[in-house]
Amino acid sequence: MHRVGSAGSNGGSVRTRKEKKLTYVLNDANDTKHCAGINCLDVLKSSVSHDQSYLFTGSRDGTLKRWAFDDDATFCSATFESHVDWVNDATLAGESTLVSCSADTTVKTWDGLSAGVCTRTLRQHSDYVTCLAVAAKNSNVVASGGLGGEVFIWDIEAALSPVTKPNDANEDSSSSNGANGPVTSLRTVGSSNNISVQSSPSHGYTPTIAKGHKESVYALAMNDTGTMLVSGGTEKVLRVWDPRTGSKSMKLRGHTDNVRVLLLDSTGRFCLSGSSDSMIRLWDLGQQRCLHTYAVHTDSVWALACTPSFSHVYSGGRDQCLYLTDLATRESVLLCTKDHPIQQLALQDDSIWVATTDSSLERWPAEVQSPQKVFQRGGSFLAGNLSFNRARVSLEGLNPAPAYKEPSITVTGTHPIVQHVILNNKRQIVTKDAAGSVKLWDITRGVVVQDYGKISFEEKKEELFEMVSIPSWFTVDTKLGCLSVHLETPQCFSAEMYSADLKVSGRPEDDKINLARETLKGLMGHWLAKKKHKPKPQVLASGDTLSVKDTKKNLSASKTEDSSVASDPVYPPFEFSSVSPPSIITEGSQGGPWRKKITEFTGTEDEKDFPLWCLDAVLNNRLPPRENTKYSALPRSLIKKILYLTDLATRESVLLCTKDHPIQQLALQDDSIWVATTDSSLERWPAEVQSPQKVFQRGGSFLAGNLSFNRARVSLEGLNPAPAYKEPSITVTGTHPIVQHVILNNKRQIVTKDAAGSVKLWDITRGVVVQDYGKLQMQMEMY
Repeated sequence: MHRVGSAGSNGGSVRTRKEKKLTYVLNDANDTKHCAGINCLDVLKSSVSHDQSYLFTGSRDGTLKRWAFDDDATFCSATFESHVDWVNDATLAGESTLVSCSADTTVKTWDGLSAGVCTRTLRQHSDYVTCLAVAAKNSNVVASGGLGGEVFIWDIEAALSPVTKPNDANEDSSSSNGANGPVTSLRTVGSSNNISVQSSPSHGYTPTIAKGHKESVYALAMNDTGTMLVSGGTEKVLRVWDPRTGSKSMKLRGHTDNVRVLLLDSTGRFCLSGSSDSMIRLWDLGQQRCLHTYAVHTDSVWALACTPSFSHVYSGGRDQCLYLTDLATRESVLLCTKDHPIQQLALQDDSIWVATTDSSLERWPAEVQSPQKVFQRGGSFLAGNLSFNRARVSLEGLNPAPAYKEPSITVTGTHPIVQHVILNNKRQIVTKDAAGSVKLWDITRGVVVQDYGKISFEEKKEELFEMVSIPSWFTVDTKLGCLSVHLETPQCFSAEMYSADLKVSGRPEDDKINLARETLKGLMGHWLAKKKHKPKPQVLASGDTLSVKDTKKNLSASKTEDSSVASDPVYPPFEFSSVSPPSIITEGSQGGPWRKKITEFTGTEDEKDFPLWCLDAVLNNRLPPRENTKYSALPRSLIKKILYLTDLATRESVLLCTKDHPIQQLALQDDSIWVATTDSSLERWPAEVQSPQKVFQRGGSFLAGNLSFNRARVSLEGLNPAPAYKEPSITVTGTHPIVQHVILNNKRQIVTKDAAGSVKLWDITRGVVVQDYGKLQMQMEMY
């Protein structure tokens, strides 16, 4: 942490401050595919203002995409990138405004017909934002709900209005009481039937939060005119609100598990709900009762879509099946089956778009205008009213064949990464995706070095292992379906390597290069190139607007900052691709976290967008104080798995033996030496402890240098001598450790794979191996 002066103090008092981290997200595919499950869909139909229909999708990879249609083909026409976590829901408000919500706790608005412009970021929720609802005929009204139990109703037109301050000179005083800030039509729904409206010091969006739900909200629905709002979640009940006043109208009980999805008809009288109890319920809100219960699915219902007349419902969920049900006759038909749980549905003309936990997208025939045509294909059944009956029918194998076998359109995605390991050189990562493909990444260039195809992840990890002493300077996760590399100061500046090991020309061989600083320079190379002679920004990278006073400060500081732009070159080992550029996720002094591709920087971003420690390293080549950082400059040498004997007086050394695993410990016994490694086995080797000169007489000795760099260079040039001994005198074998496992759905058995590749089935209630399958491929599905 940096030490910073306390605000408003002229003395020497200091306080510690948690520094913001910088993350960069890598993707080896182009920008036209999602690389994680698709959580939400919405269709923008053609109109007078735009003569083409579009499909919008939001994904667990943190991005939204706009898809256009051309002769039964679908292509990505824009990517919307600003959220820093999963996009959980998205909906269209009016002609072209796209509204999205995310696990990053924000609601964002976008110009849906632009190239991906975020027009506003709304930061009111205290936890993940899970769902949205919009009034079809009153598109200014949008509701959002989240895991914090909050439900907000937004006036989007007011939210998008420019933020101005009448008196910048009185900014501090107005911020203290909010009196001069604009008040927007943002309402908070509370269980106490109150609406709280307050102004925000910065944007006019800081209402008093009154939680309408005691627990998490998973689903929202609103009628066309915006006069009725229904919410549901982990409380298993439906709450009905008047969005115009925020008052609660009623509470409806019936579901026995979480309410996951809601639909309202255009008038707001009838409501459909889907739940984790596997049931679909039809409610009459006028009579405040449940009219019908439909037991169609065998597991959680996650997605619903209704025909325009609200006579038939399409439903999908965790059982990977898409059904069509006649709400009046209870007749149901299986439209299609999927390989992954169904997350969301969207109707378009006579077809239905289906999104799953996979990154791909499919459009299936649905006969939306004449659903009876689907029933005429046969295979229909009557939906029961008890989930138990439906489950029993399924277990008895009486499920009908699907009406359709193949989708009409498939939009393929990139398989998400499900497994990864950081190699000891601290520059490369081995990954395995959901399809089983194994790749080797260089994270200082953001590229795939080698695509090995579908091979054993464990074997390749072991093959690439090397004993190298490089400190950990970054962390990584795959939450977004791809590699996210996190840099935090001062820890990220703890690793250095020699220029010769990095093959950097033009610098002395033993010159040390800081890996984090050069990586930051590579990431911000486009920003550095555009930085000079650029005006300061009016809008932050997150979509938040700066005040007039902040803008004036930026303009006055531009000349002095431009003069400090670093002119050091970006070395080849740290040059990032412009074809598939990484995205940066970070946070400056204002505006909250944001995400943007490195090629889209304008050069106007500054400390309001980037962390100060990052700018200090890139612009001034200045790192945190050395006492705060642990450095190591050991090169990428072949110090691995080797046992040497060295004469301390003459510096003569000889290679005794080589091992298959890194050596952990040694112990002398008589004229032998016991060798323990990271493997579970143990070996005793000849060592001539009483007369070590006998070993040197076998030949192959060399003089030990005084620099690890020199020894590494000799090794890299292939000058390693042959070992004095080929085989151990005694071997004590161990049991291969378990390196992979998966718990089966019966919750009593576990499948394991050990380091030798042997796969076994265990019964944990008896503690025995039920079956030893030998060496075969074990696949683990990850949802």
